[in-house]
Order: sequence, then structure tokens, then C-alpha cells
Amino acid sequence: MAGVNVSLLLMLSVLVGVREVSLAQFSHEGAMAPGDIIIGGFFPIHEAAEAVNYTGSNGFSSPQRPNCSRFYTKGLNQALAMIHAVEMANQSPMLSSLNITLGYRIYDTCSDVTTSLWAVQDLTRPFSECDSPTTSSQPVQPIMAVIGASSSEISIAIARELNLLLIPQISYASTATILSDKSRFPTFMRTVPNDEYQTHAMVQLLKDNKWTWVGIIITDGDYGRSAMESFVKHTESEGICVAFKAILPDSLADQQKLSTHINKTMDIIEKNTKVNVVVSFAKSSQMKLLFQGLLSRNISNNRVWVASDNWSTAKDILKDVNHSEIGNILGFTFKSGNVTAFYQYLKDLKFESEAMNNSFMEEFLKQPDTGNATNAVYKLIKNTYSDMIFSVQMAVSAIANAVAELCVQRQCKKPTAIQPWELFIHLRNITFEKEGDMYSFDANGDINLGYDVCQWDEHESEEHDIIAQYYPSNTSFTFTRKNLSDIENVVSKCSDSCQPGEYKKTAEGQHTCCYECLVCAENQYSNHTDADACSSCVTDSMWSNTNSSECHPKLYEYFEWNSGFAIVLLTLAALGLLLLFSVSALFFWQRNTLVVKAAGGPLCHLILFSLLGSFISVIFFVGEPSNETCMARQVIFGLSFTLCVSCILVKSLKILLAFQMNLDLKELLRKIYKPYVIVCICMGLQVAICALWLTLHRPFKDKAVQPKSILLECKEGSSVMFGLMLAYIALLALICFTFAYKGRKLPQKYNEAKFITFGMLIYLMAWVIFIPVHVTTSGKYVPAVEVVVILISNYGILSCHFLPKCYIIIFKKEYNTKDAFLNSVYEYARKSAENIRGLTGTDLHSKTENPVYVISNPSLVPEEKQVSVPKIDNMP
Repeated sequence: MAGVNVSLLLMLSVLVGVREVSLAQFSHEGAMAPGDIIIGGFFPIHEAAEAVNYTGSNGFSSPQRPNCSRFYTKGLNQALAMIHAVEMANQSPMLSSLNITLGYRIYDTCSDVTTSLWAVQDLTRPFSECDSPTTSSQPVQPIMAVIGASSSEISIAIARELNLLLIPQISYASTATILSDKSRFPTFMRTVPNDEYQTHAMVQLLKDNKWTWVGIIITDGDYGRSAMESFVKHTESEGICVAFKAILPDSLADQQKLSTHINKTMDIIEKNTKVNVVVSFAKSSQMKLLFQGLLSRNISNNRVWVASDNWSTAKDILKDVNHSEIGNILGFTFKSGNVTAFYQYLKDLKFESEAMNNSFMEEFLKQPDTGNATNAVYKLIKNTYSDMIFSVQMAVSAIANAVAELCVQRQCKKPTAIQPWELFIHLRNITFEKEGDMYSFDANGDINLGYDVCQWDEHESEEHDIIAQYYPSNTSFTFTRKNLSDIENVVSKCSDSCQPGEYKKTAEGQHTCCYECLVCAENQYSNHTDADACSSCVTDSMWSNTNSSECHPKLYEYFEWNSGFAIVLLTLAALGLLLLFSVSALFFWQRNTLVVKAAGGPLCHLILFSLLGSFISVIFFVGEPSNETCMARQVIFGLSFTLCVSCILVKSLKILLAFQMNLDLKELLRKIYKPYVIVCICMGLQVAICALWLTLHRPFKDKAVQPKSILLECKEGSSVMFGLMLAYIALLALICFTFAYKGRKLPQKYNEAKFITFGMLIYLMAWVIFIPVHVTTSGKYVPAVEVVVILISNYGILSCHFLPKCYIIIFKKEYNTKDAFLNSVYEYARKSAENIRGLTGTDLHSKTENPVYVISNPSLVPEEKQVSVPKIDNMP
């Protein structure tokens, strides 16, 4: 055996062989049977030991055993399971082929540590002559192994005594985690898992059902405190809070003390109204008193009671209790096997013969509620718990297999043929078969088969309903029953769950399970219930409102094609293009008429072409921007509208030249009047501005991160260059406006000056308004502002320059003749002359530099009054 000193083993074996028997002998009632190898057994045949009063009239009395009270049929049933298992092992070929048998000596622990230690002394002391069941010359048979005890508290005390002699001990029910510590309990083994697995399974059950506010009840002692420590450790790691811890006294003998603690526990349960799940490691008799007390106070409700293996199969708890008023009881029980043979053994018991070698059976038959043999069998079967019986049988099987291995090698008929420590070594390494499955003890001396989770039903006599199985290997439950609504609907929380979009805020000094729910701030979120904190959104690409359960991706925003505003603007641009083509076709068809020539002739088509570029530039303001579209839209508009205004400038200059009355100025204007040269010069300056702009600080696509979106927009690159481009167009428009304004009083029917004036005025006003609006506007509709101004400018020029001419061409054809034109000019000249005559008193022919002289047509005035009129290109 690892960790055991060989010399120590040899010394202890010698001590066992030469034990002195001169100590005081103590007889103890129990059950016994002879055999070649003797096994000890410790079972709780009684539930309590009465306190011993060592003081009397003459001082302290001598040591004496306490008297046991409250017969415990379940403990007797466990002892019978050992007896039956020993008999079955003796009949098996494994031992019968070696001609050896197992014997036993079974003691009552009375559920008390002190009483158990008295029994250990009897068990480990060889029989004296007066105690020997045979003759005094017969060799004394030492105990080779011990089965028991049930309670961890008692097993711990017994183990410390048995460690001194290295006598192996196998418990069938003690689950305290401390017993797995081989440095303190090297010879202790068990056929059940330790409480570390049970508490972990319990906490997993609480977690799966979201029960975070629970209470725990234990029986005072090593077992209870160890279980509570393990349970609390696991709850803390899973975020589950223990609302209260109730500790009941270990002894059941002092009823007054027990009643006081039961009342305190009920007060705690009554106070914690939100605790609807209680985990209990207490004794079954204590839980029975607690349930009765709760019902008497009318405290019971729809609670869930999670029962440890300590009382999970104690059906008699609900004997005098209304199950439906207690709530639901979920019990963790050990894995069990086939115990049919044991049931048959109970049915075939010969009580009279059994009572001869079993004082426990004799006492059982004397119990008031036992009665005849039939009732006795029924009561025993009723107190049979398959998991406990199976654990006892496994312990006996392990010892029988280890004995068989040893006795194959040596003669075991001699009392000292084998030593306890030798049997212990074989037990730790044994692999034995039971019901077709192979079992062995792990490094901690445990056999861990997991747990069954049962739900108690309302019928005490029926088997509990197994709803799930827990496997320690993968720490998970496998549910065997689907409908668990009566359990799943139970809520056990200190505070209501915080919904997604909220987070928990715990007040200082409170349990972490008691909190208030606060909403997540903007750009934060929580996507599950009971979040401890809100997570932050990545604000570069995500966003959220307050009280959000998720982050939303920031959508890209721009002046979309399908937006209503864009559709309206694009429709207007399309209508403008349609109108342009119609006007262009009409003017081309009527290119030789006086109206078209008066409107500018070929320059009209150049203006219409420039407006075509201006309308097309609108398209680049709509849709997702790119570096190319950002550059194209401004350059196309700037160049096209510069061309338009340049042509209009030529027209305004022509009008000024045609009707200028100052001959010197007129001669100067005639010299500089080169239409296409002027247009090229004006366009060249704008081309230079745009080229410099695109070279140094070109427009580009930019992303502006907004609270809920990402705005895709065009940055102008250089605001100075953008302003310079617009300012240049505005300067040309202002010059046009000035020239045209001077000729605003020319003949009405063919007067281009006033239409140029109105067109440039509309343009200047639109762009003056555009500048502050553009500067103060933000968002995806900024491009729409410029589009509106462009459309206003285009439609203003179309309306003022071309539509009146189209009206005359289509509807007033009589005005589109040479005679009508000359007559209009003559009328204008006559009125102008009359106005001058009235102001100056001078005859029309006294001055050569008068309006009539400048503008009169030779065909409409007397021959003697005719003078030559200067010829201007495109003028009729």
C-alpha cells in the first residue's frame, strides 16, 4: 500500500497477535455468527443514546454504557442486509471452494459517537475466557474488517480507532469529504461517493433551475459541517447565495434542546419568505419534526426541499404530514442494484431462530407496532431502501473477494493466518464483480457510481420517482422524466431577474443575489438575464439605445436614390433634360428666324449644352459617394455653369454694344467683342481653378461617425478652392447682371436684357441663400441643398432665356418676322425721341448722336433721314 511504512505494518501485526486480554471486559448485545474470518458491523439499531449521569451522592460513578432508545427499523434492515450478504458469500463457489467461511459480529451504534466507541473496544479486543462462546482453549479470532458506520460523524470516530490497528473499514453510507483524506484515514473505504460530488450535484441542480436564493439545514457534527462547507464553496463559485444556515443538534435524546432548535429553524424559514428552496443534510427524524412544526404554524408553501442521502429515502417522514402542503422533495440517493434476493430473504426469515443469535431481532419483535411475524416482514420490507442495501452488499462482496485472494495463497483456518493490514492491501487493489459489473476502489478508497435524483410522491409505501441521474464523470444530469413543471415553476430568488437591457447593482454589504435592476446606458447593452454589468458597444460601428439587449450595426447613411427627396430632385432634373432637348430641337429647327438670332444664335445651343452638363452633374450628388463622384460632381457643375454664364456674358455684352449711344465707348466695345475668345478666356480661368483644386486638395469621400449611423459624405478638400470656384461664377453672373441691367428698357418683344437680368438675379439669390444653408446643414441631405440650388439656377436660365422665345416661336409667329422686329424697334426709337424732345426741347435731327440715329432701320424712316446703322454679328 502506497504511503504505508512496512516496518510499521509489521509492528502492528505483531501487536494484533500478542494483544493482552487483561483489560476490563465489556459484554455488548448484538448479532454474531462464527466463521474463519470475522467481520465487524456497525449499524444504527437505535436513533438515540440517553445521557449518562455520572454524578451521585458519593461523587462520580464508574464508566458505563449509555442506554439506547427509539428503535430504528431502518438500521435493523441494514444489519440484516449484511447478514444476508455474508450468508450469500459463504454459499458462493468463491469461498466454498476454499472451505472457508465469513463470520460477523454486529454492534449497535445508537446513532451516538460515544456508544460507537464502546463498541469499537469490544470489537477490537479478543474474547476472554469468560466471554468466549466456545472453550477457553480455543484461539481468539481477531476482527479482520469492519462494515459501517452509517453516519459520517460516527465513521470518523471509529476510523481513528481502527487506524491504530490498520483494520480496514468500509462504510456503506458515510459521505463526509474529510474521510477521503488518506493521510488521516488511511484504512477507510466506502461504497458510496463522498459529499464533494453530492454538493456539486446539488449546486448544479440549483443552477440549472436558476434557484439562487436558498437555505441550508444540517445536523451539527463533522458530517454536517463538512457538507455545509462544501456546499457553500460550490454555491459561491456559481453565483448562488445561501440566505440562511440552520444547525440542528446531533443528539436526539435531549428533546427539549432539539425542540428549541427546530423552533428557531422554523422562525428563520418563516422570516425568509423568498427562500423557496431548502437544502438539508439533517437527520430524517429531525426533518420529520420540522415538517410537522411548519404545518402547525401554517408556514408551508410550494417549496422545494433538496434532501441529501442522509434522509432522501426516509419514507416514514411524511407519515403524519400532508405531502402536498410541504411542497416538492427532491432526494439524492445512491445508485442501487437488484435486491430481489434480499426481499426474498426477509420473507423467509425465521424470527424465533434469528432472535437466538440476534438480540436486535428479539427487541424488534417486542415493538408495539410489530405484532406477529407477518406484520414484522411487512415492516422490514417497508423500511428497505435498495440503494443502502446494495451498498452494504457491495462492501461484503469486496471483503469476500479480497479474502478469497488471500486464502488461495495460504491456509486461512488458523485464527492468525492473515492480518488485517494484509486484507486492507488486497481491498485497496481488488476489482470485484457484482451483477455483471466490475467495481474497484479509487485512490481515495471510494466507489463513485453517481446519484439518482428522485421526486417524492404522495404515497409513502411506493417507490420514489427517479427523475434524473447524475454522473460525476461529466458532472451532468440525464433526466428520465420530461414533465417537471411543478418544480420548474418554483422561483427562489432574492430579487427578480434583471431582464436583458438591465444590469444588477448590489448594495454594499448585501448578498450578491440581492440587487436592484438598472437600465444600461446608451451605447451599452446586456444580452442575458441577471447580467452583472453592461457591455459597451464598439461605437465606431455599433450603437444602442438605453435599456438595449444588443448593439445594432450603424447603417451607412447618404443621399439615397430611393429617398423621396432624391426622387423628386432627379425627376426635376430629368424634366429639365427633356426640356433642354425639346428647346434645342426647336431652336435648331428655327435657327434662321429673327427670335433665335436675337436670342444669340449659335450661342443658344452652347448655353443649352452647358445646361445639359449642369443637369447631369445632379446625378453625382445622389447615391453612395466615392472619391470619383465627389470630384466629378463639383467639377462638372463648375465648368458647365461657367460655360453657361460665359455665353450669357457675351450676349449681354452684345446688347450693350448694339444699343450703346456713346460712339467712343461703342468703338471700344466693338474691338473687344470677340464672343468665342471671351468664352474661352472665361472657361480657361475656371479650368485652371479646378485643376489646381484637384491637384492640391481634391474632394474626397469621408465617413462621419454619428450616434446611430455612419454618414458617407463628400468633403470638398479645400473649402477655399470650392469657394473660389463658386465666387468666380458669381463674378461672371454679376457682370452679366450689370450689363443686362443697362439694356433693360430695350424693345419689349425682343428684349434679351431684362431676361438676362432676371436669370442672373435668380442665380445670385439662390447661391447667396445656399452659402449659409450649406454651412449650417449637416447630415445626408447636404448634397440635396446644392442640387436644389443647381436646379433653381438651371430652371431660372431656361425660364428667362428660352421659354419666352419658345412661346413666340410656337404661339406668336407674327412676332417672329423682320417687319415686326423693325416696327418694334421703330416704335421704341420714336418713343425714346419724344421723351428726349420733351426733356430738352431739341429737334430730332439736330443731333447726330441720338437714339434714332443709332437704332433706326433705313426701311422704316424717310430716305432723307436715313443714316447707316452699325452691323453687329447675329443681329437682324
